[in-house]
Amino acid sequence: MTASIRPAAAGSAAFVVLVLALASPAMAQPSPRPAESTRGVTLTLAEYNRLLDLAARAPQPAAAPPPAVLGAADVRVRVDGDTARGAFAVSGETFRSGVERVLLLSRATLTAATAPAQPVPLVVEQGNQLALVAGPGPFALNLEWGAPLVFQPGRASFVLPVPAAGTARATIDVPGDQADVHLSAGLINSRAVTNGRTVIEATLAPGTATEVWWSIRDSAPTVATRELRALADVLTLVTIGDSDVRMNALVEVTVMQGELRTLAVRLPSGYELTGVTGNSLESSEPRDGGLTIAVGDPAARRHQFLISLERAHADGSFVLDTGLVSVRDVQRERGEIAVEGVGTLELAAQERDGMHRIDVRELDRALQTLGRLPTLAAFRYQSTTAAAPGLSLDVKRFADSGVLAAVADSVTATTLVTSEGRALTEVKLQIQNRAQPFLKVALPPGATMASVEVAGQPAKPALGTDGTRVPLLRPGLRPTGPYQVSFVYLHAGTPFAKKGELDMALPKMDIPVGLVNWEVFVPERYKTSVTGGNAIDRDALNRQMAQALREEYEAAASSSRVREVAGGAYSLARILSNTALVGGTASELRGVARDASGAVLPGVTVDVSSPDLPDKVRSGVTDAQGQVRIAGLPPGVYRVEFDLRGFRAAVLEGVVLAASYATIVEGELRVGGLEETITVTGASAGGHDFQRVAVPQPTVFPPSGNVVSLQRRTAGVLPIRVDVPKAGTSLQFVKPLVVDQEVVVKLRYKLR
Repeated sequence: MTASIRPAAAGSAAFVVLVLALASPAMAQPSPRPAESTRGVTLTLAEYNRLLDLAARAPQPAAAPPPAVLGAADVRVRVDGDTARGAFAVSGETFRSGVERVLLLSRATLTAATAPAQPVPLVVEQGNQLALVAGPGPFALNLEWGAPLVFQPGRASFVLPVPAAGTARATIDVPGDQADVHLSAGLINSRAVTNGRTVIEATLAPGTATEVWWSIRDSAPTVATRELRALADVLTLVTIGDSDVRMNALVEVTVMQGELRTLAVRLPSGYELTGVTGNSLESSEPRDGGLTIAVGDPAARRHQFLISLERAHADGSFVLDTGLVSVRDVQRERGEIAVEGVGTLELAAQERDGMHRIDVRELDRALQTLGRLPTLAAFRYQSTTAAAPGLSLDVKRFADSGVLAAVADSVTATTLVTSEGRALTEVKLQIQNRAQPFLKVALPPGATMASVEVAGQPAKPALGTDGTRVPLLRPGLRPTGPYQVSFVYLHAGTPFAKKGELDMALPKMDIPVGLVNWEVFVPERYKTSVTGGNAIDRDALNRQMAQALREEYEAAASSSRVREVAGGAYSLARILSNTALVGGTASELRGVARDASGAVLPGVTVDVSSPDLPDKVRSGVTDAQGQVRIAGLPPGVYRVEFDLRGFRAAVLEGVVLAASYATIVEGELRVGGLEETITVTGASAGGHDFQRVAVPQPTVFPPSGNVVSLQRRTAGVLPIRVDVPKAGTSLQFVKPLVVDQEVVVKLRYKLR
């Protein structure tokens, strides 16, 4: 292999061409040299120099393993007098044959070092303690260490050397009851008090000397015992339940002088102590009608304890004459009392022992936090005498009245009827629930529950002796407002004949319902009509509303108050729509464009305008049948204009659109100039009948999205198989305020 370097073309940045050539062994003979195949690689000069530097660099030798390691160290230290003594148990392993030097401690005083069966020689080099250990193999050493204590005002300390082991654990025993022990490095895992001494267990930082210090205020001979002076604040919450009285007292003691080791508390008679907690509580013991609390941290200036009591009381009204929790041997006690109760109560309080009534908003924030019910009364007192404060209440309880645990604001039911007479019904309830776990549903005879959902998640129904139970709650659901519960059931009925009667009913539910909207979808091959039932036919309701609007409009058609009447019609429609009996408030305009001969005209632009429209004008274009449909218009009075090039524009003024109605208008366009317009207002003009144009017509309800959704769910989603009709007629019914009754519809059908 040969390599040659040649410069790149003139004018370019310094490039080097490396040409590699491969030659066959036959080139060693003095025969004619065959042609060489060359391949070139272009590198920058900096890259080429880096490759040369890497090729000339000598390989780095691999790091040698250490001759020995320390695996773990277990340290036990005890402090007595002015000296700290410890025992170190270390274990490790050597990896070479012969004697190896193992570093144990740095700048420490070892008094002895032994192996399990023999002493271990030690070597001191530059303040480091090294042990001579024969290898290879594991080893275990026991070291004895000692160090003097360093005393400072209010504290004692010593420096603990830590071996450079993988893990280092220590048990430190110092004198003093609940001594406040600290470490400069490491983590205290546990703390215990035994026989007037404090023992801690800690995990230390390997190889790092740790300073250990603690308070010696208790044992300092120069500190004289001082008289205890303390102040107490007692916040008491009295809860009057159905059959008991619970008292929770939050006692806070502030030490002004001396140290608090035990606290004596008076308890009111007749109560049972149920619990004592506190941040500095060591132990508590009922004694002589009171409570003695041992304080865990006497040096602290503030202590807080929560004492819980309870007692039984007679049912109904009663007189509560009770003492309160108070603290003995304090210079001043101040307190607040809050009274709360379950149910409807009336309290009459007698103020005594320096107690006076206050506004509940003046209570301490901590006391307000303790309460879980509305506060009925609040008191405040201050006591400097040895007598315990008391409270006298005349409690009058009123009988409870029944309230609704759950209510359904609305129910949306969708029923798909097949030719075989089977009916698949989905019921969606908008629930407001306080505490009711189940909904009792009385399904029609022969009906079976298919699925249940609670707040969008599947749930399992339960079968009781008196009906089916639909769960209203599920694990993890904590409703704070309305949410949806739905269930689907299948009812096997009688197959359809050529004609006959069909009785349908929604299941009875044990919660009141504000409004039921029911849509029944029957196959298109059958013609149906409503013959009875307690539900309201929405189409019949719309016809009645249309007739009412027609009569009012006809009465004023000849007068000049067309717009005022139109406004009145709009107001009537808006009021009716607000009753939620006729659906939404949107209106629809359907227009038909014809010429003078009555033939339909496609391509006609229809503009619908009103000052009440946000966009002022809505437009549409007639189709091949000369029809246009403009939906989603708010109720009101509109101007409708038909325009087609080559024809005179036709304008209809005062067209009334009422809520939930489709208003049909016709525009007749005659051949004329571009600027000519025919305006129709009021009575008949130009062959147009105003009544025919402006009177709202009942809407023919198309199948809603609920029908489409239920049809899709039957295709493998529901655990049943139903051949639901894909096309048909949608019948819609409403029923307001349903309380413990069935919603019934009676239909007559006939084969088309």
